[in-house]
Amino acid sequence: MAVTAATSLVRGAILGFSIAAPVGPIGVLCIRRSISSGRWIGLATGLGAATADAIYGAIAAFGLTGVSAFLVGQHFWLGLIGGLFLCWLGVRTFSGRPAERGTSEREASAFASYASTFVLTITNPMTILAFVAMFAGLGLGAAADWTGAAALVCGVFLGSAVWWMILSGVAGLLRERMTPGKMGWVNRASGVVITAFGAYALASVIVR
Repeated sequence: MAVTAATSLVRGAILGFSIAAPVGPIGVLCIRRSISSGRWIGLATGLGAATADAIYGAIAAFGLTGVSAFLVGQHFWLGLIGGLFLCWLGVRTFSGRPAERGTSEREASAFASYASTFVLTITNPMTILAFVAMFAGLGLGAAADWTGAAALVCGVFLGSAVWWMILSGVAGLLRERMTPGKMGWVNRASGVVITAFGAYALASVIVR
């Protein structure tokens, strides 16, 4: 049982890392926030996505087909909410100023950073299809027992968290080289990219 759980943990970590690694709107947010407010804010941004990934991974691992079908069935509304939120976030980022560095503000923005990316990721039910497809491709399917399923889900979170730790750490190294002028350009470039992702998300659910 211990070997099976350990194997499930490793497989989950590989899945979580591979799903988190492709650069999308969350990656852009993580990079921008790491440069603007420090690597801990960037890490909080990534952990919000990692938490949502773990929830969808749990749905796939425990074989909760009813929940999965419901979420996929609500693809239009969830995609609409996620797309609008991305567009709003993109506009806000475009016009934003470099964050202040007061301790209380850092703590508040860490929670906001975590919550915003959790919402963005959880409103994309296609993530669960990615987990189901990858589980099937590796011959996992629904986990044979609760211990294996729990280890798989923990692995997904850990693998995703490792990616966000790496990305926020690397991006945070650039912070010391940033002047207010350069940070303004980072904000505008990030805002345009995030808004473009939001527009694409809206178009994909409206045209569908």
